[in-house]
Amino acid sequence: MKKTALVTGASSGIGLELARVIAKDHYNLVLVARTESKLKQLADELHAKYDTQVLVIPKDLTHETSAEELFEELQKQGIEIDILVNNAGLGVVGRFAETNYARDLEMVKVNVLALVQLTKLFVQGMIVRKRGKIMNIASLAAFQPGPNMAVYFATKSFVLSFSEAIAQELKSSGVTVTAVCPGITQTEFFSGANVDMPVNPLSNWFIQTAAQVAESGYQATKAGKSVHVTGLINNLSAMTAPFVPRQILLPFADILIKSFGKNH
Repeated sequence: MKKTALVTGASSGIGLELARVIAKDHYNLVLVARTESKLKQLADELHAKYDTQVLVIPKDLTHETSAEELFEELQKQGIEIDILVNNAGLGVVGRFAETNYARDLEMVKVNVLALVQLTKLFVQGMIVRKRGKIMNIASLAAFQPGPNMAVYFATKSFVLSFSEAIAQELKSSGVTVTAVCPGITQTEFFSGANVDMPVNPLSNWFIQTAAQVAESGYQATKAGKSVHVTGLINNLSAMTAPFVPRQILLPFADILIKSFGKNH
């Protein structure tokens, strides 16, 4: 009997590529995102290519009841989740005092609240079954503050800290938690966050494709790693960030992130 993975934010980007990687590994899937038509298109592709069963559940995770509704629906259908992928995320560039208040709250609800809710709801069954994997998509942003993306960077720091802590709590339970930390990735996130993709001769050295991140993150999750930074350059950046004085790091991040933004 095939196991089942649940992927949030599965309609595009890293989530879409994770769905492909996991389906290829002979899992059934539950795909969650706001856009039902994109999910159905992906479901058809995965079923045809890998003969996997795919359940599409359109949900907007900015609604605080969505996580519980999703969990209850799967409970009613008797579907157990073996891999939970908390991938859905929002971001926006801008000075905190000037960004849209509602958008900031949506970021917190999706990046933090929904992730905590879904982890809380599904980890209980995993513990009882003594098996299961949780993949939380954090970011290279988790390792430092981010002026001009203050809320986004802070939410990803939360994801990293939260994931590491519960990974330790769950040792010897049969359940693993992996915080996957990609750097700049070619996805629709940039347009949604009001950010220009950097284009220069060095871009190929540090910008990864969504497929590269998905494959790397999935293998780390299968191996039970607690933290996985994707890409060599990103690893070097994560390792050196704690040793760079804040009085140097923060002004540099301020200029760099602002240079990516549009319509300031």
